[in-house]
Amino acid sequence: MSDLADIARQLITANVYLALGTADPSGHPWVSPVYFTPDGYSDFYWVSSPETQHSHNIATRPEVSLVIYDSHAPVGAAEAVYVRATAGQVRAEDVEAAAAIYNSRLAEQERIALDELQASARFRLYHATALEHSVLIRGGDPRNERGADARMTVTLGDTP
Repeated sequence: MSDLADIARQLITANVYLALGTADPSGHPWVSPVYFTPDGYSDFYWVSSPETQHSHNIATRPEVSLVIYDSHAPVGAAEAVYVRATAGQVRAEDVEAAAAIYNSRLAEQERIALDELQASARFRLYHATALEHSVLIRGGDPRNERGADARMTVTLGDTP
């Protein structure tokens, strides 16, 4: 039986898309898949247009949720890490360093240039900082006293 924190770490490291959950000022939810790059296990970066619904939502309500999972897992074998976080657009003075992190797992031809993330450009870099991680525990798992699928909070640390 794998350690739950190890499952969460592996999911963050192995996957490249996350489901980003935001809400507008009225509380209406919005979920978007985004390509992401983690920095350790608590910081997540993605590129998006500031005109998208999720970017508008983050601008007014920075509380977000993230879910990272392997969408190819067979039925009944899914594992997921859930992250409660705060998010925002990366500040102009931090874009260069943040872009280096974001580009770190992209092939050379896929990397985004700094001029594509500037004020006059179409895209911006976004960052989420985890406040809490939890993982899915199946109902039949001996660590689960409820008998139904549940989430369990885990502590991951900051670095791989």
